[in-house]
Amino acid sequence: MRTVHKKQLTSLLGAAIAIAAIGSLLGAAPPQPQEISNNTSLTASEVDELAQRAEEYLQARASMVTTNPTQARMSGISSTPAMANRTAGEFSLLAAKGERYEQVDGGYTKAVVDVTVTESSLNDITATLQLTEDTRLYMPFTPAEVAEGAPEYEEISLPHTVTFTRSADGTWLLASDHADTGSGPAPSTQVTEPDPADDASGGVPDQAEGSKDAPSSTEALPKSSTKDVRLQAGYNYKSIVAYANKYWKNPNKGAYRTYGNDCTNFVSQAMKAGGWSTVGPTDPGRRSNNAKWFYTIFVNRTSYTWAGAENWYWFAVKHSKRTKILDNVYQLASSDVLQADWDRNGNINHTMVVTKKYNGVPYLTYHTTNTHNKSLKKIVADHGGAWWYAHRT
Repeated sequence: MRTVHKKQLTSLLGAAIAIAAIGSLLGAAPPQPQEISNNTSLTASEVDELAQRAEEYLQARASMVTTNPTQARMSGISSTPAMANRTAGEFSLLAAKGERYEQVDGGYTKAVVDVTVTESSLNDITATLQLTEDTRLYMPFTPAEVAEGAPEYEEISLPHTVTFTRSADGTWLLASDHADTGSGPAPSTQVTEPDPADDASGGVPDQAEGSKDAPSSTEALPKSSTKDVRLQAGYNYKSIVAYANKYWKNPNKGAYRTYGNDCTNFVSQAMKAGGWSTVGPTDPGRRSNNAKWFYTIFVNRTSYTWAGAENWYWFAVKHSKRTKILDNVYQLASSDVLQADWDRNGNINHTMVVTKKYNGVPYLTYHTTNTHNKSLKKIVADHGGAWWYAHRT
C-alpha cells in the first residue's frame, strides 16, 4: 500500500466556459488497439502521476459548486469517451447545484481539494486507485465573522475508487470514478441521492412503538425566535461538540468500531462523551429493546439503538426522554441532533449533530459521508422531500 499526499490546487474561471470546455479538457480519446501488460503493480512514479490527475479531476468537480466555477487545470487529463460524456453532464448538474447553494446561503467562494491514495493496483491495462478526497469549501464569511463563530469552511472526506485505462500509445485515460456516498446527504461535490435502504446498523425492535412526533418544519424563522433553550442542564454540551469536531473525519477506532452506515454510531459516541449514560444490561436478548442503549466490543451485544437511526429516535424521545422534538429545524442549537427520513416512509435513515450555529443557521457534522460544518440550508435545499426530526438534547 502506498500513500500519496498531493499539493492543493485552486483556480477560478467562469461556469459557462468550464462546462463548454469539459470535452476538450478531459481529452476524450478515440478507441485504439491496446497492448496487454502483465504487470500487477504500478511504479511509484505512476502512482504519483495518476494521483495528480485524480486530484485535478476532483478539484474541477469541487470548483463547479462555487460561485466562481473553474476549469481547474484539467488540460493535462485525458479520458475515455464514456467518462468525458459522464463528466460533462455531471459538471452541468454541479454548476446548477452551486447556483442553488448561492441562493440559499451565499454558497462557496472557493474549493481546495487534497487527495490521499491508500491503495493502488494494476490489472493488464487498467490501473485502480483507492483514494480519499479531502475538500474544503470556503464560505462567504469575513475574518471578523469567523472570529465571532461563523464557520470558515465546510469539510468533506470522501472515499473514491478511480480507474484509468492505458491506451496503445501509453497515455493514461481516466475511465471511471465511484464515490462511496452511502446513505447520508449527498456530498456537496456529488450529484447522487442517499440510499434509504443502506442503513442496516439497527434492527427490528421487540415491541411496537406507535406514532412519532410530527416532523419539524423547515420554514425560515426570524432570528429572535431561535433561542437555544436546553432540555437537560446536566449534560456537557461543549463535550458533545468537541467530540464531533475531533472525530468527524478519523473515527475513534481505539474505543469504537465503525459501521457501513456510521452516522448514528458517531452521534451516540458524541452523546456519551457529553454525559449520556448507557442503559443495559448488555446481553444479546436486550439489544432489540429500544428502551436500552449500550455499546460493547461485540456487535451482538450492542443495542440497536446505539447505531440504528430509527431505533435511536425511540430511545432518545420516548423511552429515555433525553431529547425533545422541536417544531422547527432552525431552532436547533450546538450539540442538538437532526435526523432525516429521506423517502417519508416512517423509517428514519440518517443522524447528524449540530457543531455550530451562526446568524440563526445550524451547521451539521456527521459520518457517512464524513462531513464537518455543512449548512442546514444547503442540506434542506438538496433534500426537500425528506421528513426532518430536530432533537433538543
